[in-house]
Amino acid sequence: MNLTVAITGASGVVFGRALLTALETDARVARVHLVTSENALRVIAEELGISGRNDLLEKLLGHAPAKTQQHADANIGASIASGSYPSNGMIVLPCSMGTLAAIANGLADSLIARAADVTLKERRPLILCVRETPFNRIHLRNMALAAEAGAVIFPVIPAFYNRPTDSTEMARQFVSRVLAHIGLPQPGAYVWKPDE
Repeated sequence: MNLTVAITGASGVVFGRALLTALETDARVARVHLVTSENALRVIAEELGISGRNDLLEKLLGHAPAKTQQHADANIGASIASGSYPSNGMIVLPCSMGTLAAIANGLADSLIARAADVTLKERRPLILCVRETPFNRIHLRNMALAAEAGAVIFPVIPAFYNRPTDSTEMARQFVSRVLAHIGLPQPGAYVWKPDE
C-alpha cells in the first residue's frame, strides 16, 4: 500500500505517532507520505516535547524512517497533490476542525487539504479522525459534508474495554481500529470476545 498521513493541529498527536510507527513496521505498506500542518508542529512540541521540522520523523519514530517521506504543507506541487499519483488512501490523525472545514468545503489551499480533495475525487478511502469536544453545529455540518463527499468520520475515541495501561496502549489500539478499517488489520489488536 501507498498511503498519505496528515497530522494537524488538534490535541492527540500521540495517536499520529502511533499511526506512523505501525505503518513503518507493516510489510504491506510500501510508502507513507507524511504532511504536518504548522499548527501540528506546535502541538507536537507541547504534547511530545519534540520541536522543529528538522529530523521530525526520526524524532517521532525514534529511528530513521525506512519508508516514510515528509512533505511541507505549503508544497502543493508534491506528488500526493495529483490524482495521477497512485495512492491507496489518506488518514488525517488527529484532524482539527480547521482541517475538516477546509476538506469539507473543497478549499484545497494547503497540501493536506489538496491531498484530501484528490483522495475524494479519485474515490479513494479518506479517514478523518476528528478531535474536538464538544461539537458545535458548524463542526457537525462539516462532518456531514465530508461524509457525503465520501470521507469516513472516525472520531478519536479510544476504547477502554481492553483495559489499556497507558496512553501509548490506548493510541496503539485506536490506530489498529483505523488501520483495520482501511484494510490493514494489525497483529495484537484487541478483539472483543464477550463469550470468553
